[in-house]
Amino acid sequence: MIPADYADLAAKFPDETVTHAYVRDVELPGAGTLALVTLDNDLDHRRPTTLGPNSLVELGALFEQLKARTAAGSLAAVAVTGKPYYLAAGADLSAVGRLATEEDGRQMARLGHDVYGTLSGLGVPTFAFINGAAMGGGLEIALAADYRTVSVAANGISLPEAFLGLIPGWGGVYRLPRLIGPRNALKVMIENALGNNRALRGPEAYELGIADACFEPADFLEQSLAWAGRILAEDAERATVAERRAQKAAASEDDWEQAISAARSFVGARTGGAAPAPAKLLEVMAAGRGKTQAESAALEIDALAALMQTPQFRDTVHAFLELVQKRAKRPAGAPDKALARPVAKVGIVGAGLMASQLALLFARQLKVPVVMTDVDQAKVDKGVAYVRAEVDKLLAKNRLAPDAANRTRSLVTGSVSKEAFADADFVIEAVFEDLAVKKQVFAEVEAVVSDDCVLATNTSSLSVGAMAADLLHPERVVGFHFFNPVAAMPLLEIVRAPKTSDEVLATAFSLGQALKKTTVLVQDSAAFVVNRVLLRLLGEITAAFDEGTPAEVADNALKPMGLPMTPFNLLAMVGLPVAQHVTESLRAAFGDRFRVSANLQRLIDAGVTSLWSTDEGGRQVVPASTLALLEFGGTPSTVEELLRRTQDALAEEVGLMLEEGVVQAPEDIDLCMIMGAGWPLHLGGITPYLDRVGAAERTTGRKFNQK
Repeated sequence: MIPADYADLAAKFPDETVTHAYVRDVELPGAGTLALVTLDNDLDHRRPTTLGPNSLVELGALFEQLKARTAAGSLAAVAVTGKPYYLAAGADLSAVGRLATEEDGRQMARLGHDVYGTLSGLGVPTFAFINGAAMGGGLEIALAADYRTVSVAANGISLPEAFLGLIPGWGGVYRLPRLIGPRNALKVMIENALGNNRALRGPEAYELGIADACFEPADFLEQSLAWAGRILAEDAERATVAERRAQKAAASEDDWEQAISAARSFVGARTGGAAPAPAKLLEVMAAGRGKTQAESAALEIDALAALMQTPQFRDTVHAFLELVQKRAKRPAGAPDKALARPVAKVGIVGAGLMASQLALLFARQLKVPVVMTDVDQAKVDKGVAYVRAEVDKLLAKNRLAPDAANRTRSLVTGSVSKEAFADADFVIEAVFEDLAVKKQVFAEVEAVVSDDCVLATNTSSLSVGAMAADLLHPERVVGFHFFNPVAAMPLLEIVRAPKTSDEVLATAFSLGQALKKTTVLVQDSAAFVVNRVLLRLLGEITAAFDEGTPAEVADNALKPMGLPMTPFNLLAMVGLPVAQHVTESLRAAFGDRFRVSANLQRLIDAGVTSLWSTDEGGRQVVPASTLALLEFGGTPSTVEELLRRTQDALAEEVGLMLEEGVVQAPEDIDLCMIMGAGWPLHLGGITPYLDRVGAAERTTGRKFNQK
């Protein structure tokens, strides 16, 4: 690598937070000298190390120095690790998003390959010690090394580029499938990336074969260095690694074709082809199958350079940096953190599926006692058993350490008496969505808890203020609305009722942060944000279907948006009765904008759970028995008409929510929809999208975002 080749590129980013490359020599007994490179931006753990142009140039220059030392015979090995909690969090996305021309993008892509190629070509064994998060380019630098260790405590191990509008184009798309096989590689690069950007933990990365050894965090570096010494000195140790790698990487040509074909189907179902990056990733991976790493690198550079200039990537950068990162970290309207009360015990009213998911989340993240109650012992026992079974699954998948599993099991208990809440600091109800039932529950709980205990509701659509109205202390009540499945969905809508105190609200935000959720403050308005928007969308589609629009037209009209699920499949997942119940609540609150479908009620009454069924050929069809239940009008819509109609309906609803002050700003609706409904990042948020397609101006007379 010649650093001067990239001087002009680096000079365009004078404000980059540079990740420095520090090196020190470590003597490995019986094996020689290892140069240990540590990536560190000289900031605390709240500021992850990222790799912008200046960081990469510095790292590449250091590798060139080490290459000279290896050529002189003074080094036996080179290893790369990171500052506490991070190997590296990937490319500096803010820098990548500011690359103005395709040539700038090409230079950035080439720079990464040049640096990582220098590491892989040092002429001595190279190691990566994955001590913490290794995302995108951070993981790719590890893949460029010959050997890898990982900490049991490491998390955030991922190749999220497809989620961000790019591909793992610094060698990841080439190296990973050859290391762990194409199917597992695509699970990491496609399924995990497009599945809420799921990341791996250290033990999972080891089991997949990304790492060759896994060590405890207390002495991770010492153990990694000792292991490196054995790799250098012992033929048997190298043979063991080679044998394990051969097993993990084994794949035939058919395996490659099947894996790529399955991934294409997954991408089509998840994005509808609206986002170019996932498809480009698969194209590059398939084209590189019979090529050398250098030949694949040329494909990757071309792909990255082109993707960086797409509007989808620009919108993704905006959504990720401005919303998912910045806005999420500083929730608008949240009270002073100092007002939050400590929570040392949590109570959950109910022991059904939602309550049990909450119990597991609270116990895992807060590490405090959690007690569930229900009306009879059998229900309580079933809820506790669910939690323990889920813990066992996490343990089996190496997503939970044995000591953490034992602790979590012991923290969750059950009771048939609400007296168990007497010493709780926070009690949340997760019972049937009926106002009278919830009011009764709160009255019973208030009778046994302390005056300082916070009472929370997980309601998805009912008035929090109405639930609190008859209590002695209505100021203690707050909405705490999770999304299903609780462990996977990152959004937590925190609902301020008219009398909710600042202390209670601050406690809710503090808990949300401790639970590792994205918190957004919403006012006490029916269905809050996500469900209100989604039910307006679903209402337009079902109304068009009822009017005579064919099912395949109605269900695919929104395909250009690239939503993660079609409307009718979303209805089936939510549950037809649940969707109908929430729609009825919305109609009662807001009137005829929310249409209660008579056809949907007919399906519910007949016990039908989904409009679609699958025929013998694997195609989605509406069974004749289902059609026989339904009545249709004679005014069908075209795809184009229904798309525009839905866009305008969404713009109208968003405009009304902003007028009503349901949230602080359009960005909060954008954040809610991204984190709570899987709204695609490549659209930049729902309000920029509605601005861009003209729906905002058509319905409200102005754009939502004036910047």
